[in-house]
Amino acid sequence: MNITCEKCGLPKDICACEVIAKEDQKIIIRQVERSYGKAITLVEGIDQKSVHMKELAKQLKQKFACGGTFKEGRIELQGKHKNKVKDELIKLGFSSDTIEVI
Repeated sequence: MNITCEKCGLPKDICACEVIAKEDQKIIIRQVERSYGKAITLVEGIDQKSVHMKELAKQLKQKFACGGTFKEGRIELQGKHKNKVKDELIKLGFSSDTIEVI
């Protein structure tokens, strides 16, 4: 039994909605310091309706061996990872033209 996508109506195994959505995102990666000088890397601007954000946050946390969370529409990673996050997002299918590192 094939499950169909709600957006395009195609079977889930050939659906390309998430791939197309990844190319249209305007992503901002920035680094902020929290209390006691702790660095946090923020990934903002990803549309959470078209990309599974919790799964993306989990993949980034595993890749960089750090803690983090997804809340308020953004991914927060513990540590200084802003340059590495851009490279990883490109590997995951996001367009390099739409990713801005601040």
